[in-house]
Amino acid sequence: MTSVALLRWLSLMAVSMVICMLMAANFGAMPLSIRTLWHAPLSDMVWQIWLNIRLPRVLLAVLLGMALAVSGAVMQGLFRNPLADPGLLGISSGAGLAVALAIIVPVALPPILALWLPMLAAFIGSLVVTLLIFSFSRLALGNLSRLLLVGIAINALCGAAVGVLSWISNDQQLRQLALWGMGSLSSAQWPSLTVCALLILPTLIAIQTRARRLNLLQLGEEDAHYMGIDVKRTQRQLLVLSALLVGTAVSVSGIIGFVGLVVPHVMRFCLGSDHRWMLPGSALAGAILLLLADTLARTVVIPAEMPVGLLTSLIGGPWFLWLILRQQRGINE
Repeated sequence: MTSVALLRWLSLMAVSMVICMLMAANFGAMPLSIRTLWHAPLSDMVWQIWLNIRLPRVLLAVLLGMALAVSGAVMQGLFRNPLADPGLLGISSGAGLAVALAIIVPVALPPILALWLPMLAAFIGSLVVTLLIFSFSRLALGNLSRLLLVGIAINALCGAAVGVLSWISNDQQLRQLALWGMGSLSSAQWPSLTVCALLILPTLIAIQTRARRLNLLQLGEEDAHYMGIDVKRTQRQLLVLSALLVGTAVSVSGIIGFVGLVVPHVMRFCLGSDHRWMLPGSALAGAILLLLADTLARTVVIPAEMPVGLLTSLIGGPWFLWLILRQQRGINE
């Protein structure tokens, strides 16, 4: 596919994302049409709902969709494994355990530090598990089965630890943990959105500037080294950046699975495996997918709301099974 065709694809996806944002901001328990907003004064309730509830949530869905999809694309490139995903490998669970600790264990902090505490905890948790997985990946020489087994073990351990924390928590903490564990964007507010934007957008740009080096890593560490790449340094940088994306997303929304698995696969099929194009494509597609899933979660059971993490799992579960079957068919042939 030529560069012009790839640019057209990305432009079309960007326009689609803007259309989805406009639609998502107007759908909900109280539909808000553009005509209604146009004729209402800024002090009217409809504008307050749109500006303080709908718009932060829509922008948060865009940011988190981009973060999850790009982190999945980076990990699949870094591990050279199409099944690498923050959820399957236990990275989201590690971030989740760290956030659960931050919720349950009382720590007296100034308000500004208290706002950043969940994100800091999630980043540390995701980074520790990412480094652990990467070490196991090198020891297993890319063996897929062992890597997935390590991910399953980490998920089980983190799940058990969160279970213990839930058991010793009070009613308010237990409800907070339960809602957060299912993945939801209902806590979207301008302060948390601002913090997310400050962390996610520079990280996405930093990853995009390393897209060419990520391409060269697909040739193998030795070949990448002979082509002038500092392999260890590039791997460390990409691991930290990817963990930062996952940690930020998990700290705000809880665990939203399979976005990082499904989206990079679709983009690799549509745009090819060149990360210079695949990464921005994954960002746009991840934003669209999470926008659509969150809009559906808000509207399908009005006036209640379904956790968006359940919807993405309903989409991603069958997709993951299809990937396993396709890979097994390739081995048999």
